[in-house]
Amino acid sequence: MTTERIAPTLQTLPRPVYPRSESLPAGSVSRAHAHPFGQLSFAGEGVLLVRTETGSHVAPPQRAVWVPPGMAHEVAASRRSEMRGLYIGWDQDIFRPLQCLVLSVTPLARELILAVCALPVLYDEHGPDGRLVAALLDQLASLPVADFSLPWPKDQRLTAICQALTDSPDDSRTASAFAKSAGMTERTLGRLFVGQTGLTFGNWRRRARLLASLSLLEAGKTVTTTAIECGYDSTSAFIAAFREAFGITPGAFVRGGV
Repeated sequence: MTTERIAPTLQTLPRPVYPRSESLPAGSVSRAHAHPFGQLSFAGEGVLLVRTETGSHVAPPQRAVWVPPGMAHEVAASRRSEMRGLYIGWDQDIFRPLQCLVLSVTPLARELILAVCALPVLYDEHGPDGRLVAALLDQLASLPVADFSLPWPKDQRLTAICQALTDSPDDSRTASAFAKSAGMTERTLGRLFVGQTGLTFGNWRRRARLLASLSLLEAGKTVTTTAIECGYDSTSAFIAAFREAFGITPGAFVRGGV
């Protein structure tokens, strides 16, 4: 069951970096909204899905999603998740990427995020708390970008195809079949996919399936069931694809290895 969540509507920040913690129930989805400041969302537990007009961005544990100021977005959680959020003023020159990103959170950055989110709202900017926040911003600026984003095309014919594939990752229709249903040639479909997403049709579908598998595994589905629901012909094929993409097996992910 999906539960709509109303996101905070702050227009100004009480401090240059405003930390907040929130428990998201399973199936929660925030209304699409935007802020005049940046937002970093970190999943201590569970998997967060952030949707923007440019694509879907998945943050399993030890990953965080950055949304720049003014970008409309919604945040969803397929299972109960503990979200740690940072609203960051745009005058913070140390860390202000211009596009939505998924970042790999190092152990040090994780501890700093948790520590900053435990601060009072009106922390002392010029004392130890302020120095803690400054250390966190330094760490955020050096975090590597993780390949957990699924770019979204603008062509409505392609968005219909992408929506079908994300709604049903096990959809086995070929590129030729999708092209025919969209009233174009397979060659045109391929050209448009690369031009608008930077990925071939096959690579886009492969990434969509793998990102979908993260939420299924985190929700307690077995590796075999996840493989079937994500359209893989065999469990071994799914494990191989998962390892190639994420560097570990699905079993290791379930045990907290990613």
